[in-house]
Formats: sequence, C-alpha cells, structure tokens
Amino acid sequence: MGGGEIPVSNPPPLASHLPGSVLDLAVKIEKTPLPDDVRDSLKSFQRAACYIAAAMIFLRDNVLLESDLQLDHVKPRLLGHWGTCPGLILIWSHLDLLIRNHNLDMIYVIGPGHGAPAALAALWLEGSLERFYPGEYNRDAEGLRNLITRFSVPGGFPSHINAETPGSIHEGGELGYALAVSFGAVMDNPDLIATCVVGDGEAETGPTATAWHAIKYLDPKESGAVLPILHVNGFKISERTIFGCMDDKEIVCLFSGYGYQVRIVEDLANIDDDLSNALEWAVAEIKHIQQAARSGNPIVKPRWPMIVLRTPKGWGGPKKVDGKIVEGSFHSHQVPLPKANSDESHLKELDKWLSSYHIDELIEGGKPSESILRILPEDDAKKLGQLKTTYDPYIGLRGVEWKDFTVEKGTDQSCMKAAGEFLDGVFQANPTTIRLFSPDELESNKLDAILNHTQRNFQWDEYSRANGGRVIEVLSEHDCQGFMQGYTLTGRTALFPSYESFLGIVHTMMVQYSKFVKIAREVKWRGDLASINYIETSTWARQEHNGFSHQNPSFIGAVLNLKAEAARVYLPPDANCFLSTVDHCLRSKNYANLIIGSKQPTAVYLSADEAEEHCRLGASIWHFASSHEPTGSAPSIPDPDVVLVGIGVEVTFEVIKAAELLRTLCPALKIRVINVTDLMILFAESKHPHALSKDRFIELFTADKPVLFNYHGYPTELQGLLFGRERVDRMSVNGYSEEGSTTTPFDMMLRNGVSRFDVAERALKGGAQGNAEVERQLARCLEEVQEKAKGIRRFIAEHGKDPDDIYDLAKF
Repeated sequence: MGGGEIPVSNPPPLASHLPGSVLDLAVKIEKTPLPDDVRDSLKSFQRAACYIAAAMIFLRDNVLLESDLQLDHVKPRLLGHWGTCPGLILIWSHLDLLIRNHNLDMIYVIGPGHGAPAALAALWLEGSLERFYPGEYNRDAEGLRNLITRFSVPGGFPSHINAETPGSIHEGGELGYALAVSFGAVMDNPDLIATCVVGDGEAETGPTATAWHAIKYLDPKESGAVLPILHVNGFKISERTIFGCMDDKEIVCLFSGYGYQVRIVEDLANIDDDLSNALEWAVAEIKHIQQAARSGNPIVKPRWPMIVLRTPKGWGGPKKVDGKIVEGSFHSHQVPLPKANSDESHLKELDKWLSSYHIDELIEGGKPSESILRILPEDDAKKLGQLKTTYDPYIGLRGVEWKDFTVEKGTDQSCMKAAGEFLDGVFQANPTTIRLFSPDELESNKLDAILNHTQRNFQWDEYSRANGGRVIEVLSEHDCQGFMQGYTLTGRTALFPSYESFLGIVHTMMVQYSKFVKIAREVKWRGDLASINYIETSTWARQEHNGFSHQNPSFIGAVLNLKAEAARVYLPPDANCFLSTVDHCLRSKNYANLIIGSKQPTAVYLSADEAEEHCRLGASIWHFASSHEPTGSAPSIPDPDVVLVGIGVEVTFEVIKAAELLRTLCPALKIRVINVTDLMILFAESKHPHALSKDRFIELFTADKPVLFNYHGYPTELQGLLFGRERVDRMSVNGYSEEGSTTTPFDMMLRNGVSRFDVAERALKGGAQGNAEVERQLARCLEEVQEKAKGIRRFIAEHGKDPDDIYDLAKF
C-alpha cells in the first residue's frame, strides 16, 4: 500500500495512555486579556510581517499589490520556507512588546533557520535593516521593494538566517544547534535572555535532544537565562513530527522530567492573550530564580520556564491547492503555491492569499503604520536586530605570560600538563570572560591543573553547584560545541578539549559555524570575534590501550577543508611550543583553531625563546638533529642527501630517533631534520596567507632532494597541501594508515609505518639516490634497521610492553 495524503488540516496527536493527572504538572495561569489597542498592534505587526514574508518568496514586482497581479510579477524561481514563518512572526511581535514593557536585553535565536523571510520582514518593520543597510533596506517604499524583490536571488538575502541577518548569532542552514548556542550566549551575561525557538522537526535531532539538559549547567547568579519555545506545528518537509504526534500529557511529562515548568499555548482563537500571558509568566519566573541566586539563597534545582506553542503549519496561507490540504500540512513547509509563476489558478490563489492581509492598511507611503510602531521597543539599541551583544561583542582576554610556565629544554613534559598550568593562570586573570567546555575528559587529558583555582560548574551536583566554576563538563560534544559557539559569538573566549577520535562528532557544527564567521567577516557592520579553539589530545598514537575505535585523526581534514582565512591547524612538537601556540590562539580572532598535542610526557626540544621563534616561523631546521649541518644561526648547507620532516609530537620524536640511529649506522648520509608546527605553511604559496614563499620553501626543503614527511594525520591530507609545490614527485608522506588495535604505543608506530625504523629505511633509500657511499652501504644498513625492528617486535610480543628505553631522549 502506498503512502496517502493526510485528510485533515493540523491533525491532533493520538491520545496517550498516561493518566490525566499528569497535566497537573503543566503550568496554569490566570489569563489576563490584553488591552484592545495592544492586541490590535500585535495583529497589525503580524499581518504586515506575514505579508512581507510571503511576498519575499513570490514577488519580483507589484510588491504592494497596487495593480492586478500578473504571472510576470512572480519570481521565476520560487525559493523559501513559508510554513514556519507565521509562528516565528507571532513570537517576534510579542518579544518586541515584552522588551518594551520590561526594558529587557534579549536575543531571539531562531532554530528553524530557513524561516529567514519571517526574520527579515520583522527586521524591516522595526527599522533594523535600515540601521545596518542604509540606502538599501530603509523603511520606505524603495527599501521594502528591495527587500521583497531581492530575496533568494543573487545579491540578496539568502533563504536561511545567516550572519547577514541582524540580531542573529546562529547559522540557520543545519538544524539542531540553536538551543545549545543560546545557553552558551547567556553564560556570564547575567542580564541577557535568549529566547530560543526550537522547531518540532529540529527537536528530533541529537544536538537538540541533549541541549535540553543545559539548564543544569546554568548558574543564575552569574548568567542570564534561556527561554525555550518549542514550536509544534506538526510537520517536517513531508512527514509528521515526533512532537506533533505527542499529546499534552506526553510533552508535559517529558519536559517536566528534564527540569522545566511547561506552559502550553494553544488557544488559537485568543492566541495573543495566551502567548502574552505565558511570556509574562516566564519572565517573572526567570527573575524569581535569578533574584534568589543573587541574594545568596539560590533555589536548588530550579525549574526553569519553557513554552510549548501549538499553531498550524503555514497558518494564514492557502487552505487548499490543487485539491490538497496546504495550511496545517507539510505542503506549506516550503512554497505552498509552487506554480504561481506559470499557472493562472495558482496565481489567483496567491492574489487571494496576499490580499487577505490588507497591506494597504498597514504600510502607509512605504512606512509601517503607527499601530505597528506602538509595540516596538522605544530604545533602538534594545530591538531584537540591534542588541550590540549580537554584532560587535568582542571583549578579549587579559594576557598572561606563557613563558612563566615553560619547562627546561632536554627534559620530558606533557604538553597538556604544561597547558593546564598556563590556563589556570589565564582563568584566574579572566574570571568572567573565558570558559572551558569539555566532554568528561579533563583529567584524562591531563588538563586538570585548570581546576587548581576554579571548579566544575554543574548546578545539579551538590558538590559543584553555585561556585562560579569555569569548567563545564558534559558528555555531549554537541553541547560543548554549541556552548562554545554561543559564548564566542557574544564576545567571550572558549576552549574545547577532546579526545582526538571523537571531535568528528561536531564536524558539521564546526563547518556551519565557520560559514557564519566567513560571512560575518564580509559584513561591514559585524565586529571581530575570538577564535574558537579546539585542543585535540588522547591521540591515536597514545590510544593503543583503548584500541582501534579510539584511533582517528580525521578532524584535521575537516578543518583543512575550510576557507584558508578561516582555519588554522597546529601540531606543536613539545610542551614549550604547545604553550606558545595556545597563547597565540587565545589572542587570535575569527579563526577555527585546532591544536594537537600529547598528554603523555614527551621530549622538550626547544627553550622558551626558541619555541617562540619556531612557532612564529611555523617550521624550522633543527640543526641539533641534522647531520653535516652547522649549529647555531649559521646558514645550513644547501645540499643534504635527504630531508626528514616531523609533523606531530610522537611522529617527530620518531624522526629524531631515526636521525640518532642513522648517525651511527650510516655516517655518510647527510640528513636535514625539519619540524613543522603550523600545518598551513605547506600550502602552495598562492593558496594560504601562512604559506611559505617559494624561496623560503626551497631554503628549508631544498629544490630537488627527497623530502620524507612523518605526519600525524592521514597522508592524503598532507599530500593535498603539498600539491602545487616544486617537484612533489620527490616528496613522500607516511602517516596514520588505519592500522591499530589494543597494543603498545611503539607498536602503533610500527603498524602505521611511522616508527624510527620506517623513517630510517626511507632515509637510506632516498639518500642512496644521490650519495654513492650510501648506495654502497645500503643493503647492509637496511638489513640492520630491519633486524632492529624485528627485535622490538619480538620483545613486544613476548613481554606485552615496549622496551624500557624506547622513549629515551636522543643523544647527538
């Protein structure tokens, strides 16, 4: 049996078997009718915005219906999402009134991001488009015409909310992230309320499902509040939603269990009174919870308010088209009249629909009527599109000297231990402008020194609640990413450390955020943002105990795929370089920074000053490990037999150990050792601002000698970066090759072909191409290297561990 059409508009959910008494959990408030003039103003705003939103989808001319509607007045390509717009506009009108009445600082985060027509229509009415796009979208006839005719055409606003949309702090392209972003935005913003609309389709996503728990990490003493509005209009693109098929009892039970007070708004005949009363109640509850916390008597496990708004999909649009139900069905999700530019019957329906709003009563001489203007906030800076927090919020950090936390050259130290000590100092110096968001891995990742002077912040835990902790640990990478985005987009600085293998969970969230920032950089009225900062540790090279499932460096590739001006990938080789890199990233702006390091103690090769210079350059020759090369600052000889390059902590250690081995095994081989810490310098010169010039690349890597990369990530990533460089045929890359198990750390090096023995073999073969003495010794040397490797393998198999001296520092 094939799928059939749903025969009724806005179908109710099937009744549950829960007892009726559970509805006692739902909030019931006495409904106070709005004054008639206020209700009329709300209706005027809603009618005008709905008209503009619909016109944006359809019209390229005759935008105010001043003549009979013709087919050629309709756009040739009909793009946009109507179904969510009426609900978003309803809420917007009421938030304007709420801000006006209470002088609130409020952000409106719209989860159904393709509802851009709703947001843009409201922004035009409140004058925010005119504020940021003067001369283009003024509150006059020409500005309105521009808005309607340019929507979803080249050069105009896109069909989803993005960084060009005033007031937005959320990329609307992919569903699921709005709620977590909202919670991040209000952290350490005590006077801010983020009203977040979550569409009932969006509410089915994994990121949204876990974000409902974010109230458990919100301290009302130090932070603002999020007011979630679950907008239940029943349909996705072509299917009913889970929440649309849940009755009130099921919804109330679910969200009461999460920790919310639930107010259901569904009185369609009196929707403005119903919603206004619910919003007034919600603000009062927020203030009550905050005042208790700020007076020293915090409520334990406060039940934060939320609203469930039930309205029909595409409310106010066409009822039926071509015999199919549209309003209250999935047919209204995108373009309810898809043939309005070619079919007279669709055109007639469009004319009937648009005429029903009586736009001539609402727009007078190209300007919104006084009835509309009456409900807008009196202070322009408080309008939803003009709150400074949303567009020019950057605060920056008070600097801490990273060199005070460096360790002695020639010792062993964990990159993460050193970074933890440094970040402890940064957190002390910046008690309200930096946070760390992490899955349950802080101590595992050896960053626990951060907790020397702060604590975790988990309001449902009696031992970490109400103490101003800077660390939020929640075992949801989606929440960590969303919190970081919201916190950063409202001006502050954040870090997100994670096991390397699981950062890929937030790949698309990171991409969506980076798209937002890319566009924001092109919008002249948006200010700078702190970079988002990932610290990737517990890497594949030291995840041998957890096995193959924990071995995955693919997030590097995800960041590399971003635009050059948006992304940075750093692989500092030791603890001092790691400190320099973290300090740089915390001070940087507008990037997605990925920093990769080891939590285990590893060799420290460079002093603080040397590390600073090495990180500034992005790559340098390590003379101490190179053979036949001068030391100090003297220029290196131009013709080594082979160039060995380490990129990453553990694989660089293997390069150094290979150089040590080859010094005694084959003294005739002339080796140059290079470390790369800034991966982006390897891009072809024209493709990245950090790329080495052609001359500098040749100075480091020579013009024609074999260059052998030992790389932390997947070889194809690095091969792609090198494409376009001189003589890439002489370059070879070994890296993680999807070989692993529960084994030993050094066996992981052997399995993936990046051990010192693999590097030594490659060096001997490469060097023999241009050095006759090496060629004469090649067979003997290769045999010795292979025997050493076999001996290590035998030891590991027999003893179940690596030899005790395997990680001794190299001596030259």
